[in-house]
Amino acid sequence: MSDEYGYSSAGLPLYFEWHGTPHGSSPPLLLLHGGGSTIDSNWGRLIPALRESRRMLAVELQGHGRTGAGDRAASFERSADGVAGLLAELALGPVDVLGFSNGGQVAMQLAVRHPAAVHRLVVASAPFRRDGMVDGFWDGLAAATYADLPEPYREADLAVSGDPAHAELMFHLDRDLMLTGFTDWPEALVASITAPTLVVAADRDVVRTEHAVRLASLIPDARVLIVPGNHGDYLGELAAAGDTGPLARTLPFLVDFLDRPA
Repeated sequence: MSDEYGYSSAGLPLYFEWHGTPHGSSPPLLLLHGGGSTIDSNWGRLIPALRESRRMLAVELQGHGRTGAGDRAASFERSADGVAGLLAELALGPVDVLGFSNGGQVAMQLAVRHPAAVHRLVVASAPFRRDGMVDGFWDGLAAATYADLPEPYREADLAVSGDPAHAELMFHLDRDLMLTGFTDWPEALVASITAPTLVVAADRDVVRTEHAVRLASLIPDARVLIVPGNHGDYLGELAAAGDTGPLARTLPFLVDFLDRPA
């Protein structure tokens, strides 16, 4: 259970929750979920694992969970601006950021567009070019229909939105976001990220491992971590992980990176 929650006051109000206990001088950890997810489905195992040692701010992006779909197509850039607005409303200084998949795209945009908002950055399973995805990904996404959305995602969204139509809107927002809203990042834009960065991917991810390594090589002084697992299980995502084993093996590396001295 969250100990505080609310909505931003932007044109598209973003739902947010606070979890955990402040830890010394460590900044809060901002959690940005992946496509099709809610706070609960993406971070339902990670939050309890960090609750005693870190303060966490989890956000639901456009059309996900308790956040409305709005009347505009989803955009990584606008999502980053909306998150930056929320951080300003909450009077937060630089925060650590963990973004997974689509949330990793938003996290990178936040670091580029609002560098003063980001203390440390973890980009998990997020591409910066279309050719970074495994064979068949784009064709499969183009052919996908709402019926292909895995049931755990539908159930998780319904549990918090209370609206069966919300999950279908979410599916179309996410599908269109990747098919038409995602374009290759210029290398100079990637290289403009100034926050200390850890790039993470799994060896059986939908993002090619060599692509994650390339992303890390373009960000100044970034580190890269390749873990055994699939797209999301190493973060404890409920739809991807059958147990907490992959998360338990990966979490010490994430915590070590976030806790390193400036």
